[in-house]
Amino acid sequence: ITQDGAGKVSDYAKALDKNALQGKRLGIARNFFGGSDAIDAEMEKALAALKSLGAELIDVKVPNTEKYGDSETEVLLYEFKSDLAAYLKNYAPDAQVKNMADLIAFNKRNAQLELPYFGQEYLERSEAKEGLDSQAYIEALANNRRYSREEGIDQVLKEHRLDALIAPTDGPAWLTDFINGDHYGRSFSSPAAVAGYPHVTVPAGHVQGLPVGLSFVGTAFSEASLIGMAYAYEQATMARRAPQFRASVSLAVK
Repeated sequence: ITQDGAGKVSDYAKALDKNALQGKRLGIARNFFGGSDAIDAEMEKALAALKSLGAELIDVKVPNTEKYGDSETEVLLYEFKSDLAAYLKNYAPDAQVKNMADLIAFNKRNAQLELPYFGQEYLERSEAKEGLDSQAYIEALANNRRYSREEGIDQVLKEHRLDALIAPTDGPAWLTDFINGDHYGRSFSSPAAVAGYPHVTVPAGHVQGLPVGLSFVGTAFSEASLIGMAYAYEQATMARRAPQFRASVSLAVK
């Protein structure tokens, strides 16, 4: 990817223009709304701000997002095993833990410290995978790229002549639940992550005291453009609040 980017990287600092949203066509990825009325209300304020800054907003749907859920996980599991071993070899060559199998064994030996609340199912599923030359991995990666790139982000950008896609980044942070585990909600991070495309998220508001973000997603090597648009929005709204590290959050917090 770095080699593919040769000659395509812009001066990101020069992209920091408060007028960068003027005339931009932004696709509102409506299939990533609807997870929370409170978040959607904050997003409507963000959309109004974008309009006031000169952006043209078009309702769209990012296609085929349901077609790479399983293959996304497959690629994660294959690459987790391979990349962990490479990382440990390069950055911790003297560590006793050399690979995924060693990590799993370490956790089992120290289960009272490492596994008191949660298991290591994903580590074990990853260890069971073959190498990155496996046909199953190659097919899963190809499926990801097809439906997240040319039949996903790129398709909707071209169809509507868009400069970028926007949507709520994610829901507010959830509480750690030692009984049921994570409470995963709707997230706009997956399409860009699966495609390997740039994604900028900017503070956009708060729900019960917890921050929510607005995401700008584009095609390959559109980082400078996204940074400029995100900067223009951020400077106009200044939605970020410094964390206060409260012991608890009152439902009365606005």
